[in-house]
Amino acid sequence: MDKSPLREKILATIINKSTLKQHIFDNTFATFNELKDVLFEIASELDDELDGKLDKRVRIEYRDRGKFEAQLQVASDLLIFRMHTDIFEFDSNHIVWQNGYVQQERDNAYCGVIDIYNFLSDSFKFNRNADEGYLIGRIFINREKCYFVEGKRQALVRASNFGQEKITREALVLIMEAAIHYAINFDLLVPSYEDNNRVTVDQFNSKMDNSKFTTGKRLGYEFNIDDI
Repeated sequence: MDKSPLREKILATIINKSTLKQHIFDNTFATFNELKDVLFEIASELDDELDGKLDKRVRIEYRDRGKFEAQLQVASDLLIFRMHTDIFEFDSNHIVWQNGYVQQERDNAYCGVIDIYNFLSDSFKFNRNADEGYLIGRIFINREKCYFVEGKRQALVRASNFGQEKITREALVLIMEAAIHYAINFDLLVPSYEDNNRVTVDQFNSKMDNSKFTTGKRLGYEFNIDDI
């Protein structure tokens, strides 16, 4: 039985897209592994430089949490880095479509993503499962290992410059330092009185570990993306 024109298109699309996305996944995974090395290096260097200058209860610690996740604790802050296993294209309103590199070749718009979240370290220490974390950055990497960064205080390579730089170890160091600097200066604000003026007996009696009381750096306040 001869293949129909539509069947031929289906087969070609499967071959082309699966090959493209697998290549992007490999690039992103290689970058994420290098990011882990960078985090370990930063943690070791910070720990050495702060030796004897801090209370011993203040921790600077890197943890590898599996193939697609890592974390860095810096004092009361916990930065969690997560690589998504899927490959994405941008929605039609994203600024990246104004970039000539993407306009010239649509395949350049497909990217792997590494997310950077900021939590309070006590949220995990005391199993406060309702506590909130914040997405403070994300790294996009494409088939050519070109990248750009969205996030708080991340000004290294924006979407408008996508296609001009390939991701490097040096770039990862700068991205990590910007994320750390933002997190440690992103202070915990007291929630508004109105948001906390009523509690139930169950909140006190059934969970003595406080896990029912939600905490977050901007709980009850607007968390804007004004500098992305």
